[in-house]
Amino acid sequence: METTAHFVAQWVEARTRFSNQLKNLSSADLRKKLGDSPNSIGFLIRHIGDVELLFSKNVFGNAAVQVSAKTVISGHDTGEWTDLPTLLAYVESSFEVLHSTLQAQADTVWSEVITTKEFGTKTKAEALGRIVSHTAYHAGQIAIINKYGK
Repeated sequence: METTAHFVAQWVEARTRFSNQLKNLSSADLRKKLGDSPNSIGFLIRHIGDVELLFSKNVFGNAAVQVSAKTVISGHDTGEWTDLPTLLAYVESSFEVLHSTLQAQADTVWSEVITTKEFGTKTKAEALGRIVSHTAYHAGQIAIINKYGK
C-alpha cells in the first residue's frame, strides 16, 4: 500500500468514531446540549461537515469545492441545525468530497508545507492529523452530549 492509501485508510477508520454515532441519532437528539455548553449535537454535526469541506478546498487543494462554512462563520450555535436528514446528507457529502480529495493526493505531497490562518504552518501529513483529531474531538462531545445532555 502506498503512502496516500495509508493516510486515507487511517482517516476513514478514525472517522468511524463520528459516523457510527449518526446511525442512532433521532431528530430530538439534535437539540441536546450539555449544561451551559453552547453547542448542540446538530451544530457539531454541521461543523464537522463544514470543516471537512474547508480542508478539502483550502488544505488539500480541491478547487471544485463550494463551501459556506456556516458554523465557522457564525462561531456559535444559532439553533438552526435541527433537520436530521439534511445534516446526514451534508456529512455524507463532506465525507465523499474529502475522501476523493485525499485519494487524489500524490504520494509525494505529504511533506509539502501549507499555511492557514486557522492553525498556522504544517505539512499536509500534519494537517491530516489535525482533521482526524478535530473530528474525533467533536465525536466525543457528541457522544457525551447524547448520553447526558438535555
